[in-house]
Amino acid sequence: MRTGSGRGAARRRGADRVVVHEHEHGRGGRHAAEATVDGRWLLLGKDGRLTAYARARGGLLRWTETRPGGPGWTGPEFFPVPDLTHLSVVQGPDAYVHFLGRRERRKGDGPAAVDIVHAIQYQTGRPVTEWRSLGNPHQDREKAARFGVPVGAVSASGRVHVLVRNAGRGLMLRREAPTGKWEPWADLKGSGVQDGLAVVAHGSGRIEVLAGGERDAMWWRQAEPDGDFRQEPNIALRVAPGTAAALETAPDRATFYWADRDTGGLVAHRPGGWLIPLGGAPAGSPVATLRAALDGYDCTVLAHRDMDGQVMLAVFGTENEQGGLWWSPTGEHCVGAPALAQDAHGRVVLAALAPGGALHIARQSDAPGLNLNPPVRL
Repeated sequence: MRTGSGRGAARRRGADRVVVHEHEHGRGGRHAAEATVDGRWLLLGKDGRLTAYARARGGLLRWTETRPGGPGWTGPEFFPVPDLTHLSVVQGPDAYVHFLGRRERRKGDGPAAVDIVHAIQYQTGRPVTEWRSLGNPHQDREKAARFGVPVGAVSASGRVHVLVRNAGRGLMLRREAPTGKWEPWADLKGSGVQDGLAVVAHGSGRIEVLAGGERDAMWWRQAEPDGDFRQEPNIALRVAPGTAAALETAPDRATFYWADRDTGGLVAHRPGGWLIPLGGAPAGSPVATLRAALDGYDCTVLAHRDMDGQVMLAVFGTENEQGGLWWSPTGEHCVGAPALAQDAHGRVVLAALAPGGALHIARQSDAPGLNLNPPVRL
């Protein structure tokens, strides 16, 4: 099985022809993309169209395929969301897209008022709902200002789970009840929790969370779908802040990926197993992960931004990291983490936000292995 960017062969065949339509809110560069959002920010809708998301000053940007499999796109569309410091996105099994933001508002002297806000996109290309506050578990204003960055997961029943580091460096949970109302904030404990949680919702409905700490990694999981979270024994591994990601690589089994705090290299770990070095040198953002069938094989695709800002790509048999993998340069440079998804035809799609704010999309070619056509600029 071959792996590579496929740039030479694709140039000989010619790039995909892409038609991009600007939305009226995005004309003239008034709302240029400034950063990627956290989480999987390239998502496949129920109608088979891909959507990409990014942050702009004062809000959210969205690009949408005009038809399943492309190559045309619309966007960027701008949705104002004032006072956000961070924004993450998560998709449920019903294909609803949930946005979780950390909002920081100044009210005179003293610490900023911080809360978590939530909105939903129910269908591809449709409006985003009103942003509603999920509050802050800290009553003290000083502590509330130190509340962390939200990460989300959606269980098989559609219940949204929001996980955030608290001011005391423990882990807090707020989730939807079966009635659709929000339960109160719950303290899951922990010590020295870092922002940049890795969360995975399994096909079974169970959710697992990995959090880096000062000396160890902490691990929580549900014994049953929508059940209580149980903290497992700490794992004696050091996670570089903001680099962790998770992927379900077997039924009810997660593989966690992160950059080692001491060496800077990427590693893979399945709790209870060995630490597996993967090489690479990510530049402080999470690795993008995707499980896909390539040439009839169950494969895992990884992409990360290296220390020079270039997007690096690797592919290997799922849960066979020990068999070796090679990082291939794509020639693309980006800010923040790249994103991976499959389109309506099952082709791997790589998205990257270029330093100038343009969105670049590279789609798998017809060649064997994982070869990408030259990227198109949106």
